[in-house]
Amino acid sequence: MGSRADRNAFIRFPWCIYDNDPAWVPPLIIERKAFLNRKRHPFYQHGDAALFLARQNQKIVGRIMASDDPNYNAVHHSNVGCFGLFDCINDPDVAALLFEAAANWLRQKDRQEILGPIDYSTNYTCGLLIDGFAHSPTLLTTHNPFYYQSLVERCGFTKVMDFYAWWFSDPTEATARLRKLATRLGKRARFTIRQGNLRNLAVEGERLRLIYNDAWKDNWGFVPFTKAEFEHLTKEMKPLLRPDFTAIAEVDGEPAGFVIGLPDINVALQKIDGRLTTLGIPIGLVKLLYHKARLKKARLIAMGVRPQFRRLGVAEMLVLRVMEEGMVKAGFAAELSMTLENNVMINRFLEAIGAHRYKTYRIYSKSIG
Repeated sequence: MGSRADRNAFIRFPWCIYDNDPAWVPPLIIERKAFLNRKRHPFYQHGDAALFLARQNQKIVGRIMASDDPNYNAVHHSNVGCFGLFDCINDPDVAALLFEAAANWLRQKDRQEILGPIDYSTNYTCGLLIDGFAHSPTLLTTHNPFYYQSLVERCGFTKVMDFYAWWFSDPTEATARLRKLATRLGKRARFTIRQGNLRNLAVEGERLRLIYNDAWKDNWGFVPFTKAEFEHLTKEMKPLLRPDFTAIAEVDGEPAGFVIGLPDINVALQKIDGRLTTLGIPIGLVKLLYHKARLKKARLIAMGVRPQFRRLGVAEMLVLRVMEEGMVKAGFAAELSMTLENNVMINRFLEAIGAHRYKTYRIYSKSIG
């Protein structure tokens, strides 16, 4: 699929699937075009992807992306590709055709296994929602109809890993419990915590990338962020970044860990149906700015502590700082996502401070050798 008309149809197809779903958040069309731009998106500096549409009687009934990330395979000594951006009518035959198109493209890359849903790599939006359908997705998380699970599994895919999303309905309770921990740590704490330096985002961003790549390197599905990818992500997040939602831990001046939260712009995007302008008039932009200024929902989007600094209370104190400054004082409720199901320590920690697990996302795999 190479024409501009097909690309635009690929982007617009979800409106056919989700039009009657009150939880769905229409993506910003201009952002989706940028995400799929092969000349500008940094993923294409090292990876490749292809888009496919399914039609019945000239009508589009499904879409899928296949992607190949050599960086993932180099890290994991594997031979896999991915499918993502999967949307389909409730028809197993259509789903099978889409998955076979993606698999055939990956076979041409000599790949023997397909993982998904993963948009490019696990550093981007990934996972199939399998519970929590009544809740709207927060920024950079997925949403899909309940029947997608059946379509995927009937096509021979099996579970690889689940991710969890957690909801803090009462941040004051969580902060109270974390303050008790802070009191116990007292002067024994070897680390200091500061806000992110948003005035020097280039330097701070590189520091966060190095922490992330070190902190996550042993996790399932890890792919190191390239410098270009992290700079691109930082640039996209810049309009939403707030000092009170960023915290960096340092031990003797050495970066040890970080946590970042963002106001959930999806709350505002849900009001504008994907467009900033209508007939050349910036109606959508005005609505977006109006609702953005009134956001009181956030997502804690990333957290990591380097291995040598774990078990010192760093993660707990990072979460406490963001909750005190960004949630309790500023009046935000927040989701923390996504945590791996096998990350027992962080999941128990979140349960212990009163978070409620309210969504599950699943990654599937299938042999295509």
